[in-house]
Amino acid sequence: MKAGSLVGRLIWLAAGWSLIALLVTGLALSAFFRQAAISRFDQGLTDVADALYAGSTIDPGGRVLAPALTDARALRAYSGKYWQIAEPAGKGLKTIQTSRSLWDSELSPPPFAVADLRPGKTVFYDAKGPVDEPLRAAALTAQLPGRKAPVVFIAAEDRTPVDRDARRFAATTATALVLLGVGLVLAVVLQVRIGLAPLFAMVREVVEVRKGKAQRLGRAYPKELAPLAGELNALLDHNQEVVERQRTHVGNLAHALKTPVSVMLSEAERHPGVLAEVVTSQAEAMRDHVEHHLRRARAAARSQGAGERTPVADVLEELTLTLERIFRDKNIVIDWRAPDDLAFLGERQDFLEIAGNVMENACKWSKGRVRAWAEPLEAAGRFKLTVEDDGPGLPPDRRDEVLKRGTRLDEAAPGSGLGLSIVDELARAYGGSLALSSSALGGLMIEIVLPRAEL
Repeated sequence: MKAGSLVGRLIWLAAGWSLIALLVTGLALSAFFRQAAISRFDQGLTDVADALYAGSTIDPGGRVLAPALTDARALRAYSGKYWQIAEPAGKGLKTIQTSRSLWDSELSPPPFAVADLRPGKTVFYDAKGPVDEPLRAAALTAQLPGRKAPVVFIAAEDRTPVDRDARRFAATTATALVLLGVGLVLAVVLQVRIGLAPLFAMVREVVEVRKGKAQRLGRAYPKELAPLAGELNALLDHNQEVVERQRTHVGNLAHALKTPVSVMLSEAERHPGVLAEVVTSQAEAMRDHVEHHLRRARAAARSQGAGERTPVADVLEELTLTLERIFRDKNIVIDWRAPDDLAFLGERQDFLEIAGNVMENACKWSKGRVRAWAEPLEAAGRFKLTVEDDGPGLPPDRRDEVLKRGTRLDEAAPGSGLGLSIVDELARAYGGSLALSSSALGGLMIEIVLPRAEL
C-alpha cells in the first residue's frame, strides 16, 4: 500500500469491504432461512408426537395402544412420514409399536443417552430412514396413566424438501448478492473516478505547463486541491523569476566583459607591434570563449524555465534562404524537409544557433549539395535534426576532435573552431545529444536529438 495507484487503493478498499459485508449477509440469511424452515418442520413433528401421546391408551394387559392417526402417508410403506412408540431398555430403546410406513424397519434412536430423555420434554435430532433418506425426528418422553415405565413417542419425516428449499434460497440469495456486488463495485469505480476527476485534471494541467502549452494552473479546483494548485502556481512563478534573474545576470556579465575586451582590441590596433598581435589574438579568443559560455548559460537557464514552442520548418526555411545567399559563389543548394506540426521545445534563438551552426558548417565544406531534415522520434518528446553534405567528410578517428572547444581541423578555413562545440553543448543543455557519421552523399552527416513540443 506504500506505492501504486491511489484509484486502485480506494477501489480495492471500498469493494473489499462491500464484498465481505455481502458475503457475511448471504451466509447469515441462508443460515436464518434454514433455521426458520427447520423450526417450522420441527413444529409439525411436535404436533404428531403430541397427537400420539394424547391418543395412546393402555389395554388391560398393560400394552400401549396407538391412536388411529388419519395421515395416509403413515399408512404407505416408506412414504417418508413415520412414527414409533418405544420404551427405555437399558442404554437403548425397545420398540413397542410402529407406523405401517416403516414396514419392517425401526427408527434410529436419539444420538444421545436414553437417560437424557426427560418426561414432558421433546428433543429433535437427525436420522436415517428405512431407505437411507435424511429424516428429522422428534422424541417426546411421557408417562401414561396405568403404566409405571415412561413411553417415548417418536415422529419422523423426510427432510429432503426442507433441504431443497434451503439450497434454492441460498442459490437465489447468492445470485442476487453477486449482482448487487457487481453493481456496488461499478458504483465504487464510478464514484472514485468522479471524485478524483479534479486531481486528474490537475495532472493534465501540470503536463501542459511542462510541455510549454500553459504558463500556470488556471482551473478552479475543490477546496481540498485549491491549496495544492496555489502552491504549484507559486512554484512556477518562483522558477520563472529565477530564470529571469539568471538571464539578467548573464546579460550584465556579457556587457561587463565585452567592454574591457573591446578596449583591449582597440588599444592593440592603435599600437601595432608584436605585443599588439598577441593581445589581439588572445582578446579575440577571450571574446569567443566568453560568447560561448554566456550562450551556454543562457540556454541552461531557458531549459529550466517554462517551455516555448519553436516551429522547426520556419527556422529551416529561414536558414536555407540566408545560407544560399551567403554561399552564392559555391552554388549551394540546400534540400530541407520538416513536418509543419513539428516544434522545438525551447527558444527560437537557441534552435537558430543549433541548426544554423550545423547547416553553415555543411555549406562551408560542401561541393554544392546539402540536405537537412527533421523527423519526430518514437521516444516521447524527442525529434531528430539531420544535416549532411557532399564534402570531403571526416575520418571516424577525428570526429571527436571537432567537438572540442577551439579545435579546427583546417586552419585555412574561416572560423573559431567553436561551431560544433557550441551545438553539442546547447543540445546537452536541453537534454539532447549530437552524433557524427558518414553521409550517403560522401561527406559528413550530423544527427542532433532535441526535445519536441507536443501538440
